[in-house]
Amino acid sequence: MRTMKVLLGLCALLLGTAALTAQAAGKPVDSDKDGYKSNVDCNDNDPSVWVLNSCGECAVEPSGGCGGPTCTDSDGDTYALEGGECGPLDCNDGIKSIFPGATEICGDGIDQDCSGADLSCGGGTNPHANLTWSDYPTACMNCHNGGEHGDQYNEVFNSTHYQWMGAAPDMVNQPESQQGKLTNAVNSYCINITGDWPVCGSCHAGRGAKPGTTAGNQLSNVDCLVCHNADYAMSRVRLSNGSMGPPDGTSQTTLDSYVQNIAPPTRANCLSCHAKAGGGDGVKRGDLSLALIANADPHFDVHMNVLGPDLQCQACHVFQDHKVIGKGSDLHHTDDLSRGSEITCSNSTCHVGMDSGTGHASAGRRSEPDRHVARVACQSCHIPTYAKFPTEVHRDWQFHHDGTDASTCGVGSNPPCPSHPHVEKASNLIPEYRFWNRLSNNYLLGDVAAIDSKTGANPTSRPLGDINDQELYTDLTPITKLTPFKYKTATQPKTLLDDKLIALDTFEYIKGAGNVITAIKNGLVNMGLASDTPYEWIDTDTYQMINHGVNPVGSVAQCSQCHGNGAVDMSKDSMLDLMGYKLKGSKQQVCNQCHDGSKRPPNTWDRMHNHVNKGSTGIGCYFCHDFDRPERGLCNPCDEFCASEYVDTVAFPHQCEP
Repeated sequence: MRTMKVLLGLCALLLGTAALTAQAAGKPVDSDKDGYKSNVDCNDNDPSVWVLNSCGECAVEPSGGCGGPTCTDSDGDTYALEGGECGPLDCNDGIKSIFPGATEICGDGIDQDCSGADLSCGGGTNPHANLTWSDYPTACMNCHNGGEHGDQYNEVFNSTHYQWMGAAPDMVNQPESQQGKLTNAVNSYCINITGDWPVCGSCHAGRGAKPGTTAGNQLSNVDCLVCHNADYAMSRVRLSNGSMGPPDGTSQTTLDSYVQNIAPPTRANCLSCHAKAGGGDGVKRGDLSLALIANADPHFDVHMNVLGPDLQCQACHVFQDHKVIGKGSDLHHTDDLSRGSEITCSNSTCHVGMDSGTGHASAGRRSEPDRHVARVACQSCHIPTYAKFPTEVHRDWQFHHDGTDASTCGVGSNPPCPSHPHVEKASNLIPEYRFWNRLSNNYLLGDVAAIDSKTGANPTSRPLGDINDQELYTDLTPITKLTPFKYKTATQPKTLLDDKLIALDTFEYIKGAGNVITAIKNGLVNMGLASDTPYEWIDTDTYQMINHGVNPVGSVAQCSQCHGNGAVDMSKDSMLDLMGYKLKGSKQQVCNQCHDGSKRPPNTWDRMHNHVNKGSTGIGCYFCHDFDRPERGLCNPCDEFCASEYVDTVAFPHQCEP
């Protein structure tokens, strides 16, 4: 049997003919390192080519194509990015409503018709200048409800911002059902909206009524100003008549200014609700807070920095017909089914090529990130910490925020004590990392709760994925990536006999007497259960993807955040070990597959992983671990064409498919 030392010496002697010999022996290799071996690669000496082009040639696709020019029309508006032979140039191929000749909406700051500038209204005058508060919303509907400027009212009405529910293709729990905050979504914050539209609905993009409850024309409940006037959005409150609007006593001048000054959404519009989700500033998401409105610190968020890019939310959360892309892992429904929920950092306008596998090195940065981009989400390195503004990490409904026992409120001589539940907050936290395949298992109202043995809590949201996920896109880009998450727990009630989380009546708790027992009884009735249904207190938990708070390039996570000081310490499980990277056996068992036991194993991560450069193909992950990375084109120990090149001393089990 050959040893590894003999093998390497032989490879050195035959360096000039190694690839030729391997091919002659029938062993596929990947000479050009493009991820395709010689048995499937039509030209294994050119990394830009591996399949025949549309002309039947083993070459890069010709720019003009065989049957005509290659035309890119990503948004499906029949206009292409290339222009020239492809027709008029599409100035924005990511938004279907923007193309040459499109109807221009004056004064909205958007160049819909690709003329190079937004159309001014009335010779430069403000078309809303003569409106008064009493004109709202009638004047808006006259123009934007199928009128001369479009059908924006119906677009908003059918969006996730208004309906608060919709199709949930990214959920594995009842994916065929309509899901959302309006009805069946449950979380570890305010649990569920049942019984508390007045408080929970205060951030709805409507004028006060719950969707589906208004008689007549429901479109009149759409609140345009909450997105198109930042001052209005920041001041809007729930009024005594149940509607949403400016506080009583607001001056007429201020009221008129709301309808006279219409603009595209700003961060203030979006953050007036999204930063205060869960009951307060920064409470829920962990990466959003009102501080982002005027943030001037690139370390707080490099993108939303008023002295830097100063990006508005829709720069990434692109809207089309008032439907938006992007959502958290803990959110149920997808707004725009035609575009999905995915936002990528490396697109046609931002960070182009940084996900290519060579982008970081080509940009003059470190080369190590290029080895990670296929399996590690950008956020994992570029958001090393979150909660730069304090965020909630635990909530306990048994007590109010000041520590008062919520079961004693309004009982006997005790006065009512409505307020928020007791919460614990923290700042500058290191995320929890999980492999995520873009699907989630999120609890729905009425589901049976079950304890997660790994956390000891009942999940309300779980991102799905595993280190062994091998599902790949056709371009060999892995779907599952190591992604950062906020981890949060709560103490909340559950039925004792059938294990259902109870949507306690948060209006009774927050605005009523504040008695948690009454809130639970009301919640049981709201759910169609008897008020005396036995219950118990349990812990729930949730994972929420971290996306905001990106650091400047020079302040990204260091290798040590995941890899420690670089030394391999087999005496304890590291963070990476716990995520599935642990050796499949003892170091002696693993190394003895190729070595005779006398060789001292490398003691650093870098030296250990130099094995991937050994031999003609490189040693694959399965030799040492219980997972594989097929997109790297390394030798798999189950591959008869290359396995004998390495395994020659003591066999050790591999994860081979039958």
